[in-house]
Amino acid sequence: MNLVATEDLRRRNTAAVLRSLRHEGPATRTELARRTGLAKATVGTIVGTLADGGHVQEVDATPGMRGRPGRPVILTGSAVVGLGLEVNVDYVSAVAVDLGGAVRLEETVPAEGRDPYAVLVDLARTVEATLAGRGADVVGATVAVPGLVDQARGVVAMAPNLRWERRPLARDLAAVTGLDVTVENDANCAALAEARRGATVGLGQSVYVTGTVGIGAGVISGGVIVRGTSGFAGEVGHIPLGDPAALCGCGRRGCWEASVGLRALLAAAGVDERGTPLESAHAIAARAADDAAVAAALAGVGEVLGRGLATVANILDPDAVVLGGCFVPLAPYLIPSATRTAQSRLTSAPYAPLDLRLSTLGLGAAAAGAAEEALTAVFTGARAL
Repeated sequence: MNLVATEDLRRRNTAAVLRSLRHEGPATRTELARRTGLAKATVGTIVGTLADGGHVQEVDATPGMRGRPGRPVILTGSAVVGLGLEVNVDYVSAVAVDLGGAVRLEETVPAEGRDPYAVLVDLARTVEATLAGRGADVVGATVAVPGLVDQARGVVAMAPNLRWERRPLARDLAAVTGLDVTVENDANCAALAEARRGATVGLGQSVYVTGTVGIGAGVISGGVIVRGTSGFAGEVGHIPLGDPAALCGCGRRGCWEASVGLRALLAAAGVDERGTPLESAHAIAARAADDAAVAAALAGVGEVLGRGLATVANILDPDAVVLGGCFVPLAPYLIPSATRTAQSRLTSAPYAPLDLRLSTLGLGAAAAGAAEEALTAVFTGARAL
């Protein structure tokens, strides 16, 4: 076996051990050998190397155990992080996650009328410097974008609300930050985050519906993002389920997001947009609490939301659908009518009612998922530690 093949095998074996520790928890060397199918001697060598690098730690065995129990290996990995960035119309978020899954940094900056790309560059540079100052190695950065993303080429094919088209975002951001950059759809990233650390942990198939200016869906099946043939799966916001007269950011009329997205919610409540979607949503909720007419208008938006949710559920039949972003603070005004409408249109309702959940990760869901995606190269063996 030549040196290249040997190094490739070593990376893949190391990645198998890392994945097992991350997704299945601490284990002794013997247990790791069983989980991964690797020889115990191979696992021992890998664990020793990872321990030398500070990526894993062997802890004392449980007191009181008989015989000579092995020492459990735990994944620490605090010095290696993936950086997730989300760029949206009115805010940019950053989340850094280490190999062990701990969040090492989280920050959201309102765009406040500035060019979102300029805010993205500034935040990426600031966060990278902060992490470097803490001794962390950023192995990669993934940018979550609300639009059609050609992930393989790192190109934003179309992001109507950002007015981006055929933008080589990965190349451009890598050039100004020095980071290894990939690009992914924001709903895909948020769905991955919910499956790894949020509302859908342990489920086989789930759908995450974003709640910002645009509406998109991310689909997870077996822990993996479902991207479709061209990588454009999940663009549910442009299904023609909304008010036929409502103009969408994509230039068409009648899109679902034009009737249930943040701008539609602001219009229904008569509230001006605030710094971030969550701030806007809280302002809408405060208005609805004091104004029955606004509450009724939001219930009407909820009915349109329910029509779309039923369509998504009828097509995909997921274990659960998660609503994120501005939908979470507005749940008391949207969910009752959305649920009634969805159940009335759901083919499987008598046998399998829609399991509708709220995001537990807040506005940082997409950035958190992007950070998980940024670590993919390490966990697949494509990149060595």
